[in-house]
Amino acid sequence: MTEKVVKDKVLCYVVRDGRLLVFRHVGRSYEEVGIQVPGGGIRRGEAPEEAALREAREETGLTRFTITRKLGEVTYDISPYRFEVQRRHVFALNLAEPAPERWLSQELHDGEREPTAFECFWIPLEAAHVLQSGQGALIGALYD
Repeated sequence: MTEKVVKDKVLCYVVRDGRLLVFRHVGRSYEEVGIQVPGGGIRRGEAPEEAALREAREETGLTRFTITRKLGEVTYDISPYRFEVQRRHVFALNLAEPAPERWLSQELHDGEREPTAFECFWIPLEAAHVLQSGQGALIGALYD
């Protein structure tokens, strides 16, 4: 049996006018990666809040994010994709700059690999159930 690693991650719920900021990977199928919210790993020595702001900037290409509040933490086992249990720190973020309805962005990877291309867009909060891998687990906490 494969040992599962526990990793701390962040997820960012950016809401504007009743709509949630999401993205899809350009060039990869929905069946493979689905629709996601900005998020990712927490680097060594980085606070979850810092990681949330960094990931939101890196994945969307936008810069003027602030944290509204931490919504909570959830655990998600992503096996067998990776034998990993993610401890997800979920944050509500505000975006203080204009953003189009839909735009292309890319995340750079410090020369480790090719940039990852994203298409960012807004969906109604009521449609957040379509988020992949349990990423919408704390959407309801936005209303608490």
